[in-house]
Amino acid sequence: MSEPRDPSDTPDAFDDIVESETTRDPDLAVIEAGSRTLRTQAGPPQGDPVPSRPEDPELDKALREVETELSTRWGETKLEPSVTRIAALMDVLGEPQRAYPSIHITGTNGKTSTARMIEALLGAFELRTGRYTSPHVQTITERISLDGAPISAERFIETYQDVKPYVELVDDREEYRLSFFEVLTGMAYAAFADAPVDVAVVEVGMGGTWDATNVIDASVAVVTPIDLDHTDRLGGTTAEIAGEKSGIVKQGATVILAQQPVDAAQVLLKKAVEADATVAREGMEFGIVSREVAVGGQLLTLRGLGGEYDNVFLPLHGAYQAHNAAVALAAVEAFFGIGADHARTLDPDTVRTAFAQVASPGRLEIVRSSPTVLLDAAHNPHGARATAEGVSEAFGFSRLIGVVSTSGDKDARGLLEAFEPIFAEVVVTANSNPRATDVDALAAIAVEVFGEDRVVVEPRLPDAIEAAITLAEEEAEYGGAGVLVTGSIFTVGDARLLLRRG
Repeated sequence: MSEPRDPSDTPDAFDDIVESETTRDPDLAVIEAGSRTLRTQAGPPQGDPVPSRPEDPELDKALREVETELSTRWGETKLEPSVTRIAALMDVLGEPQRAYPSIHITGTNGKTSTARMIEALLGAFELRTGRYTSPHVQTITERISLDGAPISAERFIETYQDVKPYVELVDDREEYRLSFFEVLTGMAYAAFADAPVDVAVVEVGMGGTWDATNVIDASVAVVTPIDLDHTDRLGGTTAEIAGEKSGIVKQGATVILAQQPVDAAQVLLKKAVEADATVAREGMEFGIVSREVAVGGQLLTLRGLGGEYDNVFLPLHGAYQAHNAAVALAAVEAFFGIGADHARTLDPDTVRTAFAQVASPGRLEIVRSSPTVLLDAAHNPHGARATAEGVSEAFGFSRLIGVVSTSGDKDARGLLEAFEPIFAEVVVTANSNPRATDVDALAAIAVEVFGEDRVVVEPRLPDAIEAAITLAEEEAEYGGAGVLVTGSIFTVGDARLLLRRG
């Protein structure tokens, strides 16, 4: 991996697979049997990875008090692009982020799922992990995980109380107070050092260069697919956005690149050269060899930096999750020095066990049957297109009803256009977040995209879900009807609570 491979040296079959996914095996019985076997090897389900509110009223009250204090700070959409304040906080905390090695993840879509896969792989190899991701689906404690599980409410409160005096010290010194996200980042890095963890898996909040997480010197930098999002902050082209995201690439690091638009790839490769970083590219040094739909997910053969891993069961739907898996595997191999210092593979059985246990809440997640109700956090056109492809491939819906609420700063038209081919009708609504798109404004866009006859407006999400289920069930012939709730992580979180997953 130390030197880029000439594309002409890559087997034609692999190039063909990179260009277009392998078609489904007609003998699904074999695939189903294989997936069941692999699920059995992985052990029993690990339970819901999303925590609910504390049952103890006093503990819940204490957690809400912390959340209230944090809410007085700048929210995640208000930024002063610099790492000055977070660097000052790290300094007074004693540089906790330097107490462990890190894997840093940026990109437009797929960051959280990839982070969860990396965490599962590292944990399977008996490393103690810390994972920091955002935003949360239901509860703020989800953002900071130790050993694959969100930290407890008690530990979250204790960590906040521990760093609070230092936060206030920095607040007094700086022109602007630390933001909500900066304080949480400081808490995560402090919690990881206190644990202590063997490795931290860190997802950027936005961009890269000036993101609060970018005070770590990660030995592995991961860039998931880049597309247009947060254009007011990051730039109006994928090249400009890549320029901001490339800021996580540190001197001498290994850079794991998912498939990228050409202009974004050029920017990222230039940054890697400037940083004397080693680059591994999906479709060149690693990637998907084969992929087959299976019961409850998909069966993969992945080509890593050290060799092939076959019969990998991934209990997630959609081609994009297979690509995330390839990226995650390469990142963990790079972390262990495979492909550069060592010409070997990771233990294949351990890799299979790790992937078979991966969960990614709110990513084509089934929360109800009869009719099937799916939740997906797609919030931009790129993510919506990937979700639409995943639904079409993995579910044989004869009639699919969409429930959509977006955030006001997102491309609602682009998202709705991506879903239009697969939605028979769409129910437009609003989630509980103050930044949710106005229902009437979203409805007007939906009518332009779908036509008036295919749009239903329900201002309240509970009513919208009920209306969608009714529409899915209204004709007996539609026995394979389903509902997809999407448009925002906040929409998914609200729906998850309503449908009692939390």
